[in-house]
Amino acid sequence: MSLIARDLMVGNPRLAELGFAEEANGHNAIVSGFQGQRAWTDHFPNGDFMEAILNSSFDWNGIRAPYMVATENDSLNGVAMLFGYLLTNTAQIFADVRTYWSPESVERVTGHKLSGHAEGGIIHLINSGAQTLDGTGEQSVDGLPAMKAFWDISEEEAQKCLDATSWRPASVEYFRGGGYSSDYLTRGGMPMTMSRINLVKGIGPVLQIAEGYSVELPEDVHETLDKRTDPTWPTTWFAPIVTGNGAFTSVYSVMDNWGANHGSISYGHIGADLITLASILRIPVAMHNVGAESIFRPRSWGLFGTEQLEAADYRACTTYGPLYK
Repeated sequence: MSLIARDLMVGNPRLAELGFAEEANGHNAIVSGFQGQRAWTDHFPNGDFMEAILNSSFDWNGIRAPYMVATENDSLNGVAMLFGYLLTNTAQIFADVRTYWSPESVERVTGHKLSGHAEGGIIHLINSGAQTLDGTGEQSVDGLPAMKAFWDISEEEAQKCLDATSWRPASVEYFRGGGYSSDYLTRGGMPMTMSRINLVKGIGPVLQIAEGYSVELPEDVHETLDKRTDPTWPTTWFAPIVTGNGAFTSVYSVMDNWGANHGSISYGHIGADLITLASILRIPVAMHNVGAESIFRPRSWGLFGTEQLEAADYRACTTYGPLYK
C-alpha cells in the first residue's frame, strides 16, 4: 500500500518497464489522501502504516523528503498539512483533536496537578497511527526536542524516531480488516502550531490557527488518560496558548471553536506565516492567537477596518475574491 500510494503521487519508472507507461508518470501530486474508514477498513487492512511512513522524513531507503498524506480522505486537513510543509520544509502531524482534559479532570482522575504550559488544561491529539514518526520529537535542535527539515536529520535521529515507535495490532472496533497502527508519545516542550482549513457555505475556505506547546506528562498520568481513548495510537498532548479573548479565552474554548475533529500540527510557531499566506490566497482567518505585532497582511487590508482585524480580513477576502477557485 505504501509503494502504491507513493507511485500514484510521483510515479515510478519500474511501472513503464512492466508495460504501464502512463501510470509510470504518477500524478505529480504534492498532497494525497486515503479514504480509510470504513469503506476500506471493514474488509481490508488499514492504511496506518502507509500514512505514517509516507508522512515521515525517512523510510527503509533512508532519509528523504516527507510525502503529505491525509487520512480519512480529509482533503481540507491535507491542504493545511501542505501549507505547513511548504512554509517549514518539515513533516506534519495529522491528528484528531480528540479530547479536552481540564486541570480539574486530570487531578480527579490521576491525582496529578497540571502546571507550566499545561496549567489551563490540555488537548489530546491522537489519530489511528497515521501521524508522522517525526512527531515523536526524537530529533533535536540545540539539545531540545524538534522536527527538522529532512536534510538536517541525522541517521541517528531517524533511528531514534523508529525506536520510539511501536506497531500495534489494529483496533478491531475501527479496523475489522486488521493492519497495524503506530504508537508513540510526543516529547514535551516543542513549540507547535495547529491549523485547519474549513469549508463554509457562502464563504469558502476559512483557516483556523492555534499556537501552543507539546506537553510531557508523568508516565502513569499519560497511561491513565491514554486508556480513556485508544492506547494503540500515537499521542501528542497539546496546550494552546490562551489569551483570555474570544476563542482563546480558555483551552476548552479553543477546542470548542475548532471546525472539525482533525488538525494539522507543525513544529514551531508559524501562525504569522500562515496568516500572510492565507491573505495571499484570499482565505480569511477565523481564529488565531498570534500577537498583532507579528502579523503581516497586504496594506490595503487596513482600508477594510482596523479595529476588528478578523472581520476586516473577511471583508477584504470577499472583496478581492479567491486567488484560486
